[in-house]
Amino acid sequence: MSTITNSPKLLKGGIVLMDAGSGAVQRIISLQYNPETVSRTLQVQAAESSGQGGDRSEALRLTGPPVETIKLDAEIDATDHLEHPQQSPNQTAIEFGIQPQLAALETIIYPTSGHLRQNDAEQAGGTLEISAMQAPLTIFVWSKSRIAPVRITDFSIEEQFFDPDLNPIRAKVSLGMRVLNVNDLGFRHRGGSLFMNYHQQKEQLAAMHAGGRFSTLGIGGIPS
Repeated sequence: MSTITNSPKLLKGGIVLMDAGSGAVQRIISLQYNPETVSRTLQVQAAESSGQGGDRSEALRLTGPPVETIKLDAEIDATDHLEHPQQSPNQTAIEFGIQPQLAALETIIYPTSGHLRQNDAEQAGGTLEISAMQAPLTIFVWSKSRIAPVRITDFSIEEQFFDPDLNPIRAKVSLGMRVLNVNDLGFRHRGGSLFMNYHQQKEQLAAMHAGGRFSTLGIGGIPS
């Protein structure tokens, strides 16, 4: 029997961590299962104006790209790995459950332990100003047309099932992300360049839209 199938290859969404300076990829985190929904909110950045004595010439002006936030729920499950314990890649799941997958996501928002120790040593040595750690550039990938630099703003984990050693084997991770634009990063930052690609991709997709007709709206045109 032929094993050829017409089923399309299922792409996965995920997160890429990159060094903002060198561009070196530090880690790729693919979501085990694609979320059923991805919620996006765009907050308009408009010039301040008001009808009561405000500058009316500012009413239609945009001061920058909208502030875009993204929310999704990701499911992580070790069941498939636990069903075939003889396979070597599944040994980690047997010993730790899904803790490695959770830790890969959690450590995105942690400073490294080395940086914390360095700050403690500098503080003990009399340094008055302790430097904040430069985090990797976090990039949310949701198909080739949606690749955006983001900052994780909300993170919650609901661990749902455990093995006999209390390792979590199923969990739901809720992620909230804010897209970082050129106002946040600047045009010369690697993330700023990624945002401009993301922005231009939207413009190209918008140009593909055929548009409508006045008749569809039930009018003959816009009154003068």
